[in-house]
Amino acid sequence: MTLRSTDILISGGGIAGMIAAAAFGNAGHSVICVDPAPPIGDESQKGADLRSTAFLTPSIQVLRAAGLWQTLAPHATALQIMRIVDAGGAQPQARLTREFDASEISDEPFGWNLPNWLLKREISQRLATLPNVQFQPGTGTAGVLPQDDHALVTLTDGSRIRAALVVAADGRNSAVRQALGIGVRTMRYGQKALAFSVTHDRPHENISTEIHRSGGPFTLVPLPDRDGKPCSGVVWMERGTETARLRALPPEDFIQELNRRSVGVLGHLTPVTALSEWPIISQIADRFTGPRTALIAEAAHVVPPIGAQGLNMSLADLASLVSLSSGDPGSASSLAAYARHRRPEALARVLGIDALNRASMATPRPLRDLRAAALGGLYAIAPVRRVLMRAGLGLN
Repeated sequence: MTLRSTDILISGGGIAGMIAAAAFGNAGHSVICVDPAPPIGDESQKGADLRSTAFLTPSIQVLRAAGLWQTLAPHATALQIMRIVDAGGAQPQARLTREFDASEISDEPFGWNLPNWLLKREISQRLATLPNVQFQPGTGTAGVLPQDDHALVTLTDGSRIRAALVVAADGRNSAVRQALGIGVRTMRYGQKALAFSVTHDRPHENISTEIHRSGGPFTLVPLPDRDGKPCSGVVWMERGTETARLRALPPEDFIQELNRRSVGVLGHLTPVTALSEWPIISQIADRFTGPRTALIAEAAHVVPPIGAQGLNMSLADLASLVSLSSGDPGSASSLAAYARHRRPEALARVLGIDALNRASMATPRPLRDLRAAALGGLYAIAPVRRVLMRAGLGLN
């Protein structure tokens, strides 16, 4: 087969990989993006990603630079307030509620939320309009052979690509990372997350709510109205044995458990999509680079879905990498600068979110009481509250 050449080969066509393709393409690079599976852009299709993604304010600049935000903005729901509810008392009811309002630190909301299946649809359509970007769903990466001035990538269809830079955006089990022999540190919790959408009695008023009891946070994230009713995305984290029990329940019993866990913050909840489930881990790669290769997104780091950090960390990776790629994008100097900039910050966030998740999983009442006291104490100090909000956004 003919050997093709490109500036950037992106291995992985999930949301992070497709945004990377648009960002590098909009910056003037030639790009080939491959993924074994096609993106599913309809929530009713089998295998659709029923989660949603909250893009925090710094990530919007990345989307604008990639030429994506003008397409995504009409579908986005603003996140003005991040509300944390502690329901760790004897009964499953809210005993402490604290609201972090973006107006304390900015004229902008904390961010905007969009369904993942819709993101895949809109971004793939954008890629089709970029003449210097080739998106090849149905084709994966079979091998990577780095050289001094390029990497030779073999695809699963037998074709070969010569690339100045290979960007590994191929997930927590990254084939590129494994091919380069880069190890990972993994922390397991025995948790899984259920994701689905619900309608509810009360408007969400652009408030994202995390409810903490035990097993992990239960999160309600604002979405556009559905069939004339207020709608939110749910991410329900529990130990694996509990998610298995919940999934096996008859629909009416599941709805009863759902409303018990939500402690009524939005009134009665009614599921309106199928459930998806995925395991919860924290993970960080030992290195974020190899010869002619950079790791981004879940190939580099994985965190539990707390505080909308996951994909926003991925876009911070991307912003750094694009900014260092104006000359030779895969040069040793640019990759070294990327690693120095991103890995320490990512490691700090992985460890911080790991601690928050373990606190949210707490079952013994004394630990849950301590969690509530810590939340109340930190919130009460206004300067500390504002620092926490800015840190959550990734701002200095």
